[in-house]
Amino acid sequence: MAATVASLSSSLLFSKPSLTLRPFRTLPRIIASSLPSSSSSPPQFNISFAPPKPKPKPKPSEPDPFSDSDPESGGQLIIPWIVRGEDGNLKLQMHPPARLLHATANSDTAATTTTKVTKKNKINKNKSSEVVPKSNYSKAARRFYNDNFKDPPQRLSKVLATAGVASRRSSEELIFGGKVTVNGSVCNTPQTRVDPAKDIIYVNGNRLPKKQPPKVYLALNKPKGYICSSGDKESKSVLSLVDDYLKILDKRNSGVPKPRLFTVGRLDVATTGLIIVTNDGDFAQQISHPSANLSKEYIAVIDGEVNKRHLIAISDGTVIEGVHCTPDSVELLPRQPDIPRPRLRIVVHEGRKHEVRELVKNAGLEIHSLKRVRIGGFRLPSDLGIGKHIELKQSHLKALGWKN
Repeated sequence: MAATVASLSSSLLFSKPSLTLRPFRTLPRIIASSLPSSSSSPPQFNISFAPPKPKPKPKPSEPDPFSDSDPESGGQLIIPWIVRGEDGNLKLQMHPPARLLHATANSDTAATTTTKVTKKNKINKNKSSEVVPKSNYSKAARRFYNDNFKDPPQRLSKVLATAGVASRRSSEELIFGGKVTVNGSVCNTPQTRVDPAKDIIYVNGNRLPKKQPPKVYLALNKPKGYICSSGDKESKSVLSLVDDYLKILDKRNSGVPKPRLFTVGRLDVATTGLIIVTNDGDFAQQISHPSANLSKEYIAVIDGEVNKRHLIAISDGTVIEGVHCTPDSVELLPRQPDIPRPRLRIVVHEGRKHEVRELVKNAGLEIHSLKRVRIGGFRLPSDLGIGKHIELKQSHLKALGWKN
């Protein structure tokens, strides 16, 4: 073996080269495992390349943002998110922002709810062909409307009187007589609360209309010789003076029951002037009740002369029905050329029966004529003719003390 290598080296050194050597880049690392035992067999070499330099692994707390997959996610693509933190600086994170996750969850919930509602509406539509429109108002708004604007259930006797069936007292007699039914059952209690728009009410076999007549408020200049009674037998009732108005009202509100009118308080047959006509029982009760403390002004024309002692006697008052009544004020008005008799302005607030006439009579005077010109803050219009009437406006009702 040594002799062979020596001869080979000497031949290479002292002989002319027959090949041209060309430069080459890099030779791989050659590891000789063995040399050939004879010149006839070619040498054998094991050739291997150096392994690549391993990429540094990221720390467990800081995931690699540039890796294409996450071993924990099963090879899924991870998209980095650039968000602005609470400190105002931009930062890189591997999960979506919390706001985006919440918005996506809400969107999915709304879509699911809409789908369920749509399916439910389809089922309800198949069950019934009637479609109930959805209310545009909240429960609080509807409750506020019902408490402040919607008419509450009323007493049965009041409903009958308002509908024009009969007076309040006559309506109670009809109820006690078993002639009124509510929702198919006989009702014997006038205080029963009913709603004409919902309850089915029959009187003597006749259905009570659901629609109630409109509220009417009139100021009438009562003439002499008329009484404030609504009886059918009375030919000269003040209510007969508003028949034309009721005809016009009936044409204006077709299909609505005719209102049953009555007077608020009364004036005797010989007294003229202001009288209120309405069909609103609450209004009449409020302004006629003593707690309203509404003053009423009268003009009394006296037969004979009026002296100072007469005025003092009227101011001292008198006893009426066991109660001592005194006027608020007494005044002797100036004489007028067209009225030769003296006139007294007397203001009272109790409004007992024939109170003004009893006060003047107790003073030793005789009344020629008596006229009421004011109730509360409402005065009889000077241009309103005898037997004529006007509709009261909201301002007039407030002047009368109406608090609706």
